[in-house]
Parts: sequence; structure tokens; C-alpha cells
Amino acid sequence: MDVEEASERADQVADEVLEAVVADREFMETVLTGVLARGHVLLEDVPGTGKTLTANSLATALGLEFSRIQFTPDLLPSDVTGTHVFDESDGSFLFTEGPIFANVVLADEINRAPPKTQAALLEAMEEEQVTVDGDTHKLPDPFIVIATQNPIEQEGTFELPEAQVDRFLIKTTLGYPEEAGELELLRRRAGRSDQTPTVEPVLDGPTVRELRRVPEDVHVDPDVLEYIAALGRATRIRPQVQTGVSPRGTQRLFEAARARAVIEGRDFVTPDDVRHVVEPVLAHRLVLTPEAAVEGVELEGIVDDVLESVPVPTVEPTV
Repeated sequence: MDVEEASERADQVADEVLEAVVADREFMETVLTGVLARGHVLLEDVPGTGKTLTANSLATALGLEFSRIQFTPDLLPSDVTGTHVFDESDGSFLFTEGPIFANVVLADEINRAPPKTQAALLEAMEEEQVTVDGDTHKLPDPFIVIATQNPIEQEGTFELPEAQVDRFLIKTTLGYPEEAGELELLRRRAGRSDQTPTVEPVLDGPTVRELRRVPEDVHVDPDVLEYIAALGRATRIRPQVQTGVSPRGTQRLFEAARARAVIEGRDFVTPDDVRHVVEPVLAHRLVLTPEAAVEGVELEGIVDDVLESVPVPTVEPTV
């Protein structure tokens, strides 16, 4: 699959999902950037904005097996990964797969479960495997986690551990719909038979795997590589930041920029590709100092300052 075909396939998926989800295309392309870059996506928003519908519709459009895990305060790690069950017929223990064994896993309201259960996803998200009672089990390929969370100010939520947040390549939000979008939701509600538009598969598992290989061949100019590295380093010297972007975060920015170039139909990365994905890739990885947190400093504002402070290279559109 070449870049042009990959871009067309991504457009088809976005079009199909947006038939059901009332959201802007920019949001959908941000989510697809995470998928193409072999990453996981965290959606944070207030209840009722369409986070769960987005994950379900995306899995359907990709033609992948979907599983939903509803995170609650009493959810155990074994409820996520699976457990060994005693087989009375031969006296052995058989492993019963948990709901994490699917291509697209919706971790719904992930921050309503305690950190120990949230951590059950760490190995899965990083290594695409789970270890239960000393036995390691491979997860399906592709494996994509789409987690949703309510703002941490909501009652009954737990803040995600830093290590968990760092596993998400993209963090984004739907936001409230525009006036036209909200009217469309009301029209669907008024016509009960048309409440939930159907989403049809436009890809399948092998095609998704092929699609995710395309960014690997996208060219990145040395000047753009230096630009990406400079952005990551600049987050570490901000006085409001206690912990800046890790080297893993800088690599994720590189991967997301290549995926964004594919969505745009190009086989090379421009500085605009980097700037386009820098906020959803880097902002959630920053840890504020206690003073900055008390003052209400916004992570997105720090990323904007970083973008302003790092010179943008000039790259010719040639490979």
C-alpha cells in the first residue's frame, strides 16, 4: 500500500465514523493519527459527548473485533486480563481470556477504577501482551486501546498514574458540538427510528495492519528531526514544568508526525505536520510544579509557548 492509497483509506474511515458521530473532522483525523502511528488514544471529556460512540464506530469502520471494559471502583486486574480457571475434568488450570483480548479495546471511564486496575493495561499497551500467573499471552494484532475518562474534578475519579498516561500516544477531546451538530442530535432523537446511524466496515484486519506500516516509509528531513528533538527538550526547561517530555514522548511525536503526513497524502514530513500533532501528543505528558498547578497553568499553554520559542525549519517539498 502506498501513501496515496493509505490516505484514501484513512479518509474513508473518517467519513464512515462521522456518519454516526457528531464531531469535527479535525478531531477524527487526530484519533486516526494515533491509530496509524500504532498508538493508543485517550479521550477526555464530560459525560454525554460521544466518547463511547466514537470508539465503537471506529472499531466497526476498521473492521476489527471490539471489546468494551467498563471501569468501576471494584474492577479487578483479572477482570481485565483474564484468569486461570480450574478444570475438574483433568485437574488442570485453563487460562480464560479477559476482555482485553480484542483488536480495539474500549477502556470506558478508565479513571473510575483504582490505579492497581488501571496498571493492568501497562504491559498490554507497551508490549501487546499480558502476563498472568507467570504465563505470557500475546494479544491480537492490531491491538488498539481507546480509553475514555471524565475530568478528574468529577466525583469518584482517580487521576491516572504518569506511567499510564505516557502510554497514550494521543490525548484529545470531542468538546461540545457546534450549533448545527447539536441540532442534528436533536433531529435524531426526534425520529426514534433514526437515533443511531449505522456504521459499516470499510477495512479489515489485514488492511489495517498494512495501513499502519505505511508511515514507516515516510521521509523525515534531518532538520525536521532536529526540530522534533528541540521541542521535546524545550519542555524540560520550562519553570512551570516539574517533569518534561521523556525521550519516549519525543519518539511518539516523531511517529505521530509521520502518520499525519500519510493522512495528508504526503510521503515526507513537514514542520506543519509536527506542529499539528504536538499538543495532543505532548501536553498530557507534562507534569506541572505544585505552584503552577495551584495557579491553574494550562498544559496546552505551555506547549504553545514551546512552539513559539523553537525556530521552525524551512524544508523543501522534496525527498
